[in-house]
Amino acid sequence: MDITTTAGSASVDTSGSSALGAKIRAYVALTKPRVLELLLVTTVPVMLLAAGGMPSIWLVLATVVGGSLSAGSAAAFNMYLDRDIDAHMKRTENRPIVTGEVSPRGALTFAWTLAVVSTVWLAVTTNVVAAALSVTAIFFYVVIYTMILKRRTEQNIVWGGIAGCFPVVIGWSAVTGSLDWPALILFVLVFLWTPPHYWPLSMKYKKDYDEVDVPMLGATRDSSQVGLQVILYAWATVACSLLLIPVAPMGVVYTVSAVVFGGWFLYESHRLYNRAVRGEQARPMRVFHASITYLTLVFVAIAVDPLLPF
Repeated sequence: MDITTTAGSASVDTSGSSALGAKIRAYVALTKPRVLELLLVTTVPVMLLAAGGMPSIWLVLATVVGGSLSAGSAAAFNMYLDRDIDAHMKRTENRPIVTGEVSPRGALTFAWTLAVVSTVWLAVTTNVVAAALSVTAIFFYVVIYTMILKRRTEQNIVWGGIAGCFPVVIGWSAVTGSLDWPALILFVLVFLWTPPHYWPLSMKYKKDYDEVDVPMLGATRDSSQVGLQVILYAWATVACSLLLIPVAPMGVVYTVSAVVFGGWFLYESHRLYNRAVRGEQARPMRVFHASITYLTLVFVAIAVDPLLPF
């Protein structure tokens, strides 16, 4: 046996496998996997609430898969449309289209494929209402936010953020086939939460947004003005979370969680504003990370509450 030839063949095989793995990872990156985590956090708990307990595992898996494909489609469309500015922003300069790991045409084909597959999947495995809401979410994120609002108004994330609210109503409708007040309250909760979640991030990357002329409020206003807006939306978010208690109705676990974690979110929001007013370093990422933790814990409480006898 020719040892040299064998070793060379093995090397070629390994290289081919490595290239395939890199390509797969690049396409996965187009779906913004970290955003998909938020989808899981908001979708599954709402399904438990809608069912008043544990729904069918198959239904949960089907909804999560369909919702993930839908969100991945919207993210891929977003990266395709924003590839010109992504190349000039430090936060996005390593995205697959910018680095050349995925071609623009490949990304667009991938986005359309996920959109079609997710719609058909949800229609077949859940119901038409959930599928229609999924299509609406993609349209809102791609057309309303990315194509129309993002580069034109500093309120872009307020109205464009509606796309991120759809997982809660998709989860609810997957279980019930309709919508009801608890689902709508949670829709509004995520809507109100999005600005105080994203504006601190835009404060952190103010220079990036300025360079590409994207008017994120965190980049166009001074820190104290942004901090005040964060406080107002944070208070509205917490107030909305409390509306769920009499409407759902919710028990002790959710009630305590909404009050305690809401209080902590408000504390961090006020801290951002106070530091900005005093001329100190604002540290906006504290609020950004706190907002993620807050929403996660509140939705965990939503999931736990229906499973308890009190």
